[in-house]
This record gives sequence, structure tokens and C-alpha cells, in this order.
Amino acid sequence: MLSPGPSLDLMFQALADPTRRLMLERLTKGPATVSQLAAPFSMSLPAVVQHLGVLEGSGLVRTEKIGRVRTCHIEPIAMRTAEDWIGERRTTWEKRLSALDAYLRRTE
Repeated sequence: MLSPGPSLDLMFQALADPTRRLMLERLTKGPATVSQLAAPFSMSLPAVVQHLGVLEGSGLVRTEKIGRVRTCHIEPIAMRTAEDWIGERRTTWEKRLSALDAYLRRTE
């Protein structure tokens, strides 16, 4: 059963965008400020903040503001929710495909 918190729909929506995936990739190396996350992209700071809002709303990223600096952190436990969901589907399909393979071998 899925844990309470942001929905899988919000997580997959956040992961659907390549810019947000790159931001998450950067955050796997450690916390980063909004300016550091924005540096590799040719977009406005408000656009970067919008992407971060989607990531934060999905539960994949947490931000904290100290003074005038907002620092972003990845939330690996949230990512585990999506990973678990995908893993459950993979297990189901592997079992079904194995059963199909066994059936086809018997009928040859």
C-alpha cells in the first residue's frame, strides 16, 4: 500500500519534464541554492522557481530559506514511492510473461 503524502500522479508529472529531471539529478550530488540550480538553464529565475514549485509539490524536493537564500534538497524517500510502484508493476509483468513463456513452450 502507498504511504500518505503527495500522489504518484504529482510525482510522475514532475518527472515528466526534462528540466526538472536535470534539477533532480543535480540535487543527487547535494543541496543547491535556487541560483545554482538555475545556472545551467537559459530560462528566467521565476521559471526555475516554477519548476521547483512542481518538484516541491510532488514531494521530491524540499526547500528551506535562510535569510535571502533558498536551498533545495532532494527527498529520497519520496522517490522510493515511485520506485516501489514501478517495481510492483515490473514484478507483476515478469510473472505474467514467465507464465506465458512456460505456456508457449508447453504448446510447441
